[in-house]
Amino acid sequence: MRAYNPLEQLVRAYLPAGAQLATIDRSAAPAIYATDLDGDRLEEIAAVYRFYDGVYLLVLKHNGTSWEIASVSKEPGDHVGLLGATPVLQQDRSNLIVGWQRNGMTSHFSVYEWTAGGMREYEDRGEGESFGLPRNGFQRIVSLFPATVNTVSGTVWGYIDNKGQLRIQPQYEYASDFQDNGLARVQSHGKNGVINTSGHYVVRPMYDFIGEFSEGRAAVIDKQGFKLMDETGRIVTPKAYSFISSMKEGRAMFSDHQSSKYGYLDANGNEVIPAQYDEASDFRNGKALVKVKDGEYALIGLDGRKLTTYSYPFVGQPGDGLLPFQKEQNGRYGYISEKGDIVIQPAFTRAFPFQEGRAVVNTAEDYKNKYGLINTKGQYVIQPGYNDIRQIGEKRVALGKAIRADQPYIGSVYAIADTDGKQLTDFVYYDVGDFHKGLASVNDRKQTFFIDPSGKPAPGYPKINGTGTVALQDSIIQANVDQRLSYWNREGQPIWQQNTVIPLRPPYRVKEEKYKPNKDYLVYYPQVEGMSNATAQQRVNTKLKEMSQVKPIPSDTQLDYAYTGDFAVTFFKKTLLVLELSGYNFPFGAAHGMPSRKYPHINLQDGTMYALKDLFKPGSNYVAVLSEIVGKQIKEDPQYSYVFPDSYKGIRPDQPFYVTEHALHLYFEPYEIAPYAAGFPTFTIPFAQIMNMIAVDGSFWKSFH
Repeated sequence: MRAYNPLEQLVRAYLPAGAQLATIDRSAAPAIYATDLDGDRLEEIAAVYRFYDGVYLLVLKHNGTSWEIASVSKEPGDHVGLLGATPVLQQDRSNLIVGWQRNGMTSHFSVYEWTAGGMREYEDRGEGESFGLPRNGFQRIVSLFPATVNTVSGTVWGYIDNKGQLRIQPQYEYASDFQDNGLARVQSHGKNGVINTSGHYVVRPMYDFIGEFSEGRAAVIDKQGFKLMDETGRIVTPKAYSFISSMKEGRAMFSDHQSSKYGYLDANGNEVIPAQYDEASDFRNGKALVKVKDGEYALIGLDGRKLTTYSYPFVGQPGDGLLPFQKEQNGRYGYISEKGDIVIQPAFTRAFPFQEGRAVVNTAEDYKNKYGLINTKGQYVIQPGYNDIRQIGEKRVALGKAIRADQPYIGSVYAIADTDGKQLTDFVYYDVGDFHKGLASVNDRKQTFFIDPSGKPAPGYPKINGTGTVALQDSIIQANVDQRLSYWNREGQPIWQQNTVIPLRPPYRVKEEKYKPNKDYLVYYPQVEGMSNATAQQRVNTKLKEMSQVKPIPSDTQLDYAYTGDFAVTFFKKTLLVLELSGYNFPFGAAHGMPSRKYPHINLQDGTMYALKDLFKPGSNYVAVLSEIVGKQIKEDPQYSYVFPDSYKGIRPDQPFYVTEHALHLYFEPYEIAPYAAGFPTFTIPFAQIMNMIAVDGSFWKSFH
């Protein structure tokens, strides 16, 4: 027996499920080493573990009250020949030294240094001859990209490098792209934080929202309201506001709680322009458009000084020195100069800001659009008549023709034209993004790909099956296609794709299947594998397809709605599998769609699908008891203050529900007892509160106890 090792027990608590600690040189000694890596005279703990597709180096750091993961990175080699530390690069702190082995032989040594951005590796490709200072002085800097992994706990996010190797362990509920400042926003336990490229928290998850960093500042939201935060996580505003925008040209627009007026903060959180405007906009080229009061707009400078005042019922955002305006209330739109002179007389039913010397205008008198493109003299470059025109940059526009002339709100199919009105392609694209460095993302209902300024597919880039968007990230292609995130190289080979098989416990697993019979109908649905009873498994899978809305849909017909469906594993224990089947039906032209949720509870031993009544003893009055508990929560818990007065009449015998390890959760559909914005009002009832009614000898309870 090995002696008890407290460090080993500590490290194991931070390993992902299924991971195994590596050993040094295949001995029984775990690959764990404690040393001061950052010079603060407190030891960090380094460990190596194996997980799925490789070997990972983990560093734990103590924050004063508890241990936290400071760095996780995938590493070369399949074994550890040496793990130690010594001052190599600086005299006041240790560097971690790892001798990596492949096929039983040391292939190379790695020297690691703790920096402000986390752990960094200096590479010494000495083939085992020595270790110490790097031979070439090269510091490996890895570009990282968010990636998703399907697990038994749902979809989690981590980060990969440009070779598709996991560099930051999948552990977040959501993860955004890293910004140029080396920081990324992530979500954990419903709260948002910020990490660096080592996966170390710069800001622990504590905010309801964190905006993108701009000019070294980000807007955050907590229970008090909006605040402004710097890149170290320090809040620079002395109080909370009802709104704060991104920092632009040293100014961030804010709205005051008391007056509901708008003003501007500087980077230090000072109110340099007091809250005094009915409406406001971001600064651009040292100017911002504000609404002073009804019938009065102004262009102001960074100090708040009025540069020009406009006495019109409406003035829009400036572009190329011109601003759309209305001369009369509810009248037509034209354009004025920044000095206030009328340049283009009101003649349009809608008018958008100028860019690249062109502006999109509408002349339709009814719900059917007639968009055209004008120059700065008000002359038509493209005659009105299109359902949509998008200015997509680099002197290109997308001309939209209604898919259905009698229902223009369904959407458009696009052709590419230049800003002089020359049409470059036929109407073949169903979505067109902006051009960036000569590339724009499009899809043609079947594939998603880049086009070049000619409007044709860009040579040297792949086409991804499905509809969505693509973006060039560093040297790889990020694809958000058919509601899945993936990465590809220029040759069209996948670098990373979300796994389609979720392992539960041998032999059980859930496989993701895709059903897309129409461009507006997409369903990802689960299929269970590994059940010993093949007939029961087939019965379960048929039911899951039906519940997921997998049904005959015409392929070439334009639907009147769009439908998307997906699933996640909500709970799995013993032989009970609980899945969440989510859907969203959006009728074209509607203000919003209608979401749906279903939770099949499946016994993987015999295929039984449980109902709410199966949890309780026969003859128990569970409906009345649960109704009373939910009613009390609505009455006494402030979080349910949104429930419509007198709308709750109790639960139904077949009330929608799901279980987790320690509680029963009852929920209601949107609009049933609360506003649409409340989603699915859910009430949690601990099992301990209702144990006297639960059929503890019943199949349902025993399936997870």
